[in-house]
Amino acid sequence: MFKMSEKGRGVRDMFDTIAPRYDFLNRLLSLGIDRRWRSFAVKQLQIPEGGKVLDVATGTGDVALEIASRTPESVRIVGEDFTQGMLTVGKKKIEATPFCNRISLVNAPCEAIPHPDRTFDGVTIAFGIRNVVDRLEGLREMRRVLKRGGRVVVLEFSNPRGRLFKALYYFYFRRVLPFCGGLISQRNAYQYLPDSVLEFPDQETFKMLMKEAGFSNLRHFDLTFGIATVYVGVRHD
Repeated sequence: MFKMSEKGRGVRDMFDTIAPRYDFLNRLLSLGIDRRWRSFAVKQLQIPEGGKVLDVATGTGDVALEIASRTPESVRIVGEDFTQGMLTVGKKKIEATPFCNRISLVNAPCEAIPHPDRTFDGVTIAFGIRNVVDRLEGLREMRRVLKRGGRVVVLEFSNPRGRLFKALYYFYFRRVLPFCGGLISQRNAYQYLPDSVLEFPDQETFKMLMKEAGFSNLRHFDLTFGIATVYVGVRHD
């Protein structure tokens, strides 16, 4: 049985608090670019008719809805998140769409996915893997529930490499974002965001972690000057 760490409980409680304003702040603080990133990530999936997709750390369901909009009606999507507050907001949002019968939501952490082995044709996680305390275990769980030949797609913030753009990005991330977030929601949550991104490993290091978890055919795509990165891996056995 999975026992959540003190750090994990702290992250969960923080996201519970900001859930009501989460979507609004995402659009505002990313200038809407986050939608394009999610769309690109979902395009990396290859889901057959009648397939199943798991969206880990689904939050309020943005990626789950994007998957539903880009796949046949026969495809079913499960959105999983360890934060009940996010799922409560997501449930209302999903119920107001034509995809409500295709998406189900589950309250569970990434390190203990409550589904049998080889259940899904694809697994996604967007802006969530950096919040997973035991990332290797989380990746292993995602691989476990994938069918042979299934793809995992990870979308996460990165650190830009260009010196000038990196300086501008860091100023926005460290100064502007926490200030604006604090005016509308909880400042410490939007201070946590840049701190967690700066702590996250670079692209090659993270791909090595994916390889250790058992994924192969590893690729990554840097988006918007390297602000975000999409990682793709395959379960071959």
